[in-house]
Parts: sequence; structure tokens; C-alpha cells
Amino acid sequence: MNKNTILAIILSIVVVIAGVAVQYFISPKGNYASGSVDTSKTSESPEVIGKAEAVVPELIIVSDKENQDIEEEEEYTVKTNKFEVTFTNRGGDIISMKLLEHQDKTSGLSYVEMADSVTAEERAFSIFFGDEKGELIDVPMNVKVFNDYSIGFFRNFTVKNDDGTESHFAFGKKYDFKPDDYMFELTVSISGDGINGINIDNSAYTIVTSPGIGPEYSVRDTYEYRRFYSYINGKRKKTNLNQGKTETKTDIMSWQAVAGKYFTIISVPKSPFSRVTYSTMKNAYGEPQSKMYLTREAFSSENTTDVYRFYVGPKVEKILNTYNKSDDNPYGLNSIRIDEVIEGSRFWGWLETIIKWIMTFFWSFTGKNWGVAIILTTILVKILFFPLTKKSSESTLKMQTLQPAIQELQNKYKNNPEKLNQEMMTLYQKSGVNPMSGCLPLLIQLPILIAMFNLFNNHFDLRGAGFIPGWIDDLSVGDSVYTLAKPISIFGFYLSDIRILPVIYLISQLIFGKVTQGPTSSQTSGSVKFMMYGMPLIFFFIFYNAPSGLLLYWTVSNLLQMVQQKIINSYVKNKKSTEVKKTEKKKK
Repeated sequence: MNKNTILAIILSIVVVIAGVAVQYFISPKGNYASGSVDTSKTSESPEVIGKAEAVVPELIIVSDKENQDIEEEEEYTVKTNKFEVTFTNRGGDIISMKLLEHQDKTSGLSYVEMADSVTAEERAFSIFFGDEKGELIDVPMNVKVFNDYSIGFFRNFTVKNDDGTESHFAFGKKYDFKPDDYMFELTVSISGDGINGINIDNSAYTIVTSPGIGPEYSVRDTYEYRRFYSYINGKRKKTNLNQGKTETKTDIMSWQAVAGKYFTIISVPKSPFSRVTYSTMKNAYGEPQSKMYLTREAFSSENTTDVYRFYVGPKVEKILNTYNKSDDNPYGLNSIRIDEVIEGSRFWGWLETIIKWIMTFFWSFTGKNWGVAIILTTILVKILFFPLTKKSSESTLKMQTLQPAIQELQNKYKNNPEKLNQEMMTLYQKSGVNPMSGCLPLLIQLPILIAMFNLFNNHFDLRGAGFIPGWIDDLSVGDSVYTLAKPISIFGFYLSDIRILPVIYLISQLIFGKVTQGPTSSQTSGSVKFMMYGMPLIFFFIFYNAPSGLLLYWTVSNLLQMVQQKIINSYVKNKKSTEVKKTEKKKK
């Protein structure tokens, strides 16, 4: 390998690593009075979350510090077939939301925690008076358990008016779950006699979703993510936020969501929010968070009751589609399209569907082993495209036999590019060779690779799907034989595990390049060697942390391609030998 080729490889690797490093670092009107709320007075437990005496809006909320010590914080649990939800009466918030049917192997838990990164100061489905910068409701509340699946929290708040008088209003939160559903209802009620509404900087209150969603992951894992979605005018809009950023939207949205690779929280309000803020700000302990602040506009009536629905669960198409038919879900929802929170290629979606169906078919007949299903799918793809691959390879071999003639023309017309192109085209036509045909297998394989990549990043059935115990335990993430005690970051390349499959892929790619290499001219030898050695090295770094299912497909594909190439080479050699014998026989 000459110096130019080595330099090209080194520069390419530096560019790729630098690119990865950049990725890492990179209103209602009304007559409102002023006042402040004293949260020290609590009502007796009413039969329903409901009415109090009065409220004077344009509130200035003050925390209750004096009398909190006389009210104890308590926890309550609601359990369904899908959830085990733990509440605190402090604010009536959720401090744990376990998905009972889904395991978090990363942390060794037997469940996925959807109320992640919860602290004493930050809880799930907390409420602020005003917008997200307002006063958090952070005092113990009265509790009423309505039944096994419904629980309510409520409290009377005192308003200190400018004239020294006091008024009161009742604030309540009620959670309603279904035994077999990932969606629940949150009802927020504010009521009083003779009130004019609540307006704090044009906002009434703000609901904040969970500080984080499981399973646990590293923000440096480029194959896991936390993204935000909005459904606006019948179209899904995606928002990617770097760590430590916020973004506020005021569009009319049918729903909004924060989602990871396999799990999501989706807000489906009966009436759209007027303001939604997406946030990836870290908490006080430096932990990354991804949450939504859902702000309700100010209101000017005596009472208001708002109902919000939240889907908290897996990104499974079959489940999410039930909310598109009113008869299939307990809420009568129709065509809300929350299934569009699932990532996938819009252009190659049809190919993903076909490959997923084929893999599922093989999975059902191979002891439910997705690794074997991937190998069989790869074999099937190679068989189906063998005729085209054969034709393309034959053309490539013909091109290789023309190299001496091509080199002669290049030397002869090196100072006349136009004449060189004319003579080259004449040579190709006489030989019946298409110089672009050798690219066909790569062009065909590229869409399949894209579809496979999307499948292994989004197909929920592959989450936790093992192949070889102790080595490839989960095809949706990279394989691992050893986990480093402390992850290493080298110019943006993140190394946390020692992986074998990327090395096997690299070896298979290098051997594949050697097997398929033909004679080259001095003018093309540098670029050919770069493709043989440089590109596999670049892809090794790019795909080191890629889902092992994708690398398994690519590695097996390389091995099969080498076998096919050997067969094709042997066929072409025999064919050429036969043609030579026929020619010699005719001469005689």
C-alpha cells in the first residue's frame, strides 16, 4: 500500500471520528386582581374532587413553609395488568411507574421504569401554577381512593388578597387507569364560588411529564435516543434537542410525545395545549432528562375541569393502532395516529414491512431465535438476487480482462481526455460491457441495509431478542464479551464494551474485498486499495456500537457473497475455457 493510500485512509478515519465528536458536543382577557396563595390550609376530605369558596386570580404563588411539618408525606400504589404505579401525596405526583411486562436488562431490573430520574424535587406529572417557571405544587394533599384503578389528590388553597382578606379555591388531580391499557386519564379540577379564573402570565397551570423514561441508557449511545414529537395538522413533526436545551412550541397539536428507541410517553389532551416546552436540561444531580411541560392557557370562569390522556408504554404498532379505531380502545378514540411515534423510513417502509414479515416467518420455525431468522433471511435475499449478482459479477470480470487495453488507451490519450472517453466507450461497446453494472449489487444492498438498520432500531420484537447466550444476548444492541469499568471516549469514539462481532465483520469485509479484487491499473490501484482496506476500517468505527443484528446480517451477507463469487468465478472460467476450445476446434 503506497503512502497516498495510507494517508487517504488515515484522513478518512479522522473525518469520521471528528464527525461523531461533533454529534456529541454539538391569551384570555378578563378583570383580574392581584394576590398571593397561602398553601397552609387544607380542606377535609370531600366525597369528590370539587368545590371550595373563592379565588382571586392573577395569583402570586408562595410556598407553604410554616405548616408542612404537621402533614406527613405518604405513598400509595395502584396496580394494573400493565403498570405498578407509586404515588406520593406531595403534589399528588407519580414517583414510580413500572411496566410489568417489560424488563430492563441494562440495569438488571425485572421491569422498565417510566418515571425515571425522579428526585425529591422532580416527580412525574407534577403541576406548576402558571408556566414551567411558576410555583410547583409541592405540599401534601388529601387523598381519596375511588377504586382499585382510580385515585384522587386535592387541597384547598388560600389566596391573600391585596386588601388583606382571604379567599379559597379547591385544586384536585384524579388518575383513572384501565386494567389492561397503557393509557390513563388525568383530570385536573379548579373550583370556587364567584371566581374570575386563574391567570399567571397568561397561563393557568403546567403539567410536566416524567423527568426521564427507561430503560437506562448513555447519552453517548448514538443508537439509543430521546426525541420529541408533535402531531400538527395531520403531520408528525420531530424535534431533536441536544443535552441542556429547551424548545417551546405554540402550534395547535393533536398530541405530543417524548420517545426513546422502544418506549414513549404520549400526551393526548381533549383540548389542545396552547404551549408545550420540550426540555433536555439536566437535574440538580447532573442526570440527563427528557421531559415535556404542557401549559394550560389562563381561564376566566368560576370552575374548570380538564381531562388529559397519557399513553405510557411500548412503541408497538399493534398496540398503538388500537387508538385509531374507536371500538378497539376504552376511550372511544379514533384516528389519532399516535402510531406515527414509531420511527421508520418513510421511503423504504414497504421494504421494512416485507423483511420483517420474512424474518417473523423464519422466527416462528426456528425455535423463536431471531439470530437464526436473520441468517435465513440473509440466505433468502442472496438466493433471490443471485441471477442479478451473477450477471453483474460476469460484467465485472469482463471489465478486469479489459484492464490492459484500458491502460493502453489511458497512456495513449493521456493528454486528450475527450478522445480517451470516445475510445473507452468504443471499447466497452465492442466488448459488450457496461462499466456501471458492477455497482448493481451495492445499489441493491443499500436499501436492504437501510431497512435492516431501521428494523433493528425500531422493531420492538427484536428488543432483548438473543442469539448466542453470553455473547449476543440482545440483537437490538451491540454484542459484548466484556464491559469496561469506566467508558473511554477517544475523539468522539465511545468505547464502553469489548465487542467481537464488529471485528468479525471487519475481517469478512477485508477477505471479501480480496476475493473480489481483480487486476488493476496503476492509475486505479490507489482507489481500489482504499476501497479494500480504508472503507472497511471506517465502517468498523462507524458501526462498532451498531445493533448486533445489523452486523450479523452484514457479516453473513459478506460470507455468502464470497461463496457466490467463487461459484461465479468458476463458472466464468469454465465458460471461457469452453469457448477457447471451440475456437481452437474451428481453426483446425
